[in-house]
Amino acid sequence: MSWRATVLTLFPEMFPGPLGASLPGKALEKGVWLMETLDIREFARNKHRSVDDTPFGGGAGMVMRPDVVDAALGAVADRPGPVIYLSPRGRKLDQPMARDLADGPGVTLLCGRYEGVDQRVIDSRRIVEVSLGDFVLSGGEPAAMAMIDACVRLLPGAMGSEESLDEESFERGLLEYPHYTRPQAWIDHDGVERVVPEVLTSGHHEKVRQWRRAEAERITAERRPDLWSAYVAAGEEDGN
Repeated sequence: MSWRATVLTLFPEMFPGPLGASLPGKALEKGVWLMETLDIREFARNKHRSVDDTPFGGGAGMVMRPDVVDAALGAVADRPGPVIYLSPRGRKLDQPMARDLADGPGVTLLCGRYEGVDQRVIDSRRIVEVSLGDFVLSGGEPAAMAMIDACVRLLPGAMGSEESLDEESFERGLLEYPHYTRPQAWIDHDGVERVVPEVLTSGHHEKVRQWRRAEAERITAERRPDLWSAYVAAGEEDGN
């Protein structure tokens, strides 16, 4: 069966959006994965189709009603995979999480708006909260798109070259090494000649492999000390 992404949103017209183009779009056309959107507003219980109300205790903004959200979730309760609420409070999305989700049958994503979703439905449905990072978006839809994209590209048949996945950032605990292509010598806008590292044109595959690993390690140590510390610790545990 194809991997399925089910998205609950107040703005179904935002989908597939970027997911309908390039790699995820081609994979969607081939049936590698399926997308389903559900308009939360269809489950509103009054003539005004209200999905939110003022927060108890006062404060700015509005909160999405638990009865409306719960009804929407109930309509897709049989969809495969976990239910995830995109929220700044959640665990950060990383490559291992994306791979775990891609290895499963699919995912149901709840996109919040306004001040968020009533906590009672999150607790009642045991929804997992996931965040893209330490920043706030206007709604969960862009985060849902990013999460789906991160998963889809890991699905069998989605990538043109499955081997390229092994060399990407985070796959081995390191950031990716630099890339170069033609022309071999290039004059930049300041008139400086910039030449491709000689080792990459040597034809010596083992030296190229060693250079790429060394560059990946250097960049990770410089830019992401947290990843580098974890990488070093993992190597020490493995006896390397």
